[in-house]
Amino acid sequence: MDLLSLQEMRTMNDDLIEEQITSTKKVLFEFRMKQATRQSFKPHIYKQYKKQLARLCTIIQEQQANEQKLHE
Repeated sequence: MDLLSLQEMRTMNDDLIEEQITSTKKVLFEFRMKQATRQSFKPHIYKQYKKQLARLCTIIQEQQANEQKLHE
């Protein structure tokens, strides 16, 4: 899985964002397992994936807030 730019994330539909969230969580789990078993991994990449997950969740929240405003 590649890291995505913010513009790429904002152009995705809900299903694709949910898929990206799931795959990002899997990557983060794999990093935690590598860390627990003392295998080599790059901590800066772990940090980047954590930020990507937060951005994806934020985009979902923004989209839900916009939908609620439209329905009011």
